[in-house]
Amino acid sequence: MRAPSLPPPLIRPYLLSDWPRLCEIHDRARLDELRLSADVAAFRSLARTAHSEGLFLDRLDVAEIDGIVQGFVAYRRSSLNWLYVHPDGYRRGIGRSLLRHAIAFSGPLFRTQALDGNEPALSLYRSEGFVEIERRPGRLADSDEFPTMGVILERRR
Repeated sequence: MRAPSLPPPLIRPYLLSDWPRLCEIHDRARLDELRLSADVAAFRSLARTAHSEGLFLDRLDVAEIDGIVQGFVAYRRSSLNWLYVHPDGYRRGIGRSLLRHAIAFSGPLFRTQALDGNEPALSLYRSEGFVEIERRPGRLADSDEFPTMGVILERRR
């Protein structure tokens, strides 16, 4: 069942003052992602992984509702690299708004990946025109002992 819609979020550039909220969003949502796809024992906090996984190398924007950051997206013209929404905002249009925002900035070919088993993310991407192009076995960053299957998707204009 879909949760009631929220007002459309304001999407704006990340500010340093957003950092504590980004950590909260990522850390709670990442646990949900790992429950669906790998193993929660593979969890690493945003504070630990942001720099090693390149969060700040990309354009980084946040979705804010009533002055509270509810999600964030990091992307380049060719790739969507991070998309997380606070669990209280799941299925309320925040992730879709962030994804559409990144798509509007993208070039003619836009790629992303999700972990196999993360059906909420995969469904969102497919509903916005992404198609699966490959499945690639691998290991989670900073968690080599946890094998995973990555689903690579792309969207063409």
